[in-house]
Amino acid sequence: MDNTLFDFVGAKREACRCVVDYLGTGDPESLFRQFLRGIHGFEDHENIRDYMSDLGVYEERTFEVCCGTYEDVKLSQVEAYPGVEETLRRLQDTGISLAVVTDAESPQARRRLEKTGLIDYFETVVTPEVSGRRKPEPDSLLYALRRLDAVPARAMMVGDSLVRDIAPGKHLGMVTAFAAYGDWREGSGADVEADIVLAEFAELAGHVGIPGR
Repeated sequence: MDNTLFDFVGAKREACRCVVDYLGTGDPESLFRQFLRGIHGFEDHENIRDYMSDLGVYEERTFEVCCGTYEDVKLSQVEAYPGVEETLRRLQDTGISLAVVTDAESPQARRRLEKTGLIDYFETVVTPEVSGRRKPEPDSLLYALRRLDAVPARAMMVGDSLVRDIAPGKHLGMVTAFAAYGDWREGSGADVEADIVLAEFAELAGHVGIPGR
């Protein structure tokens, strides 16, 4: 979902910039890196609390405003990449079943898919609350396959992370399509090779046998 269907990292960076602007001190990239530490979840507001505490500007009310600003701006910036909705529509019209597998929490995933107008293209949205595990563990992929009544050999995993999307897909025997346009993790998964590399999402249609328009 994130960075495959839309530029989530770009939205997150803009949200960090707006939080720093509100605080009047700090650095947006430093705040963004707080979310990458692995101490709290990738979307956990405790990262903002830690950032404010490190700057010596933590106050509870200010923290609450920063969290609200972060969430509002992040969601407002989420827009489907060019060609995504048309491609999903063509896949759906051809009878191909679609599922989202994401590590976002269920409410976050739903809000983003509703904001982009994409939610109705998917038969199921699988999150860690549903499957019990996060990627690269295969649990969410297996859950999605069961919901779609699909076997791995006749399914495709499309994702922007070689480690968290492509590797588990290959392990299960799925065809894998790497959304290279959304990969923001420099050098991560260099030893993982996808079956297909996408320069844009719209290329996906040709790889599943849908004629171009």
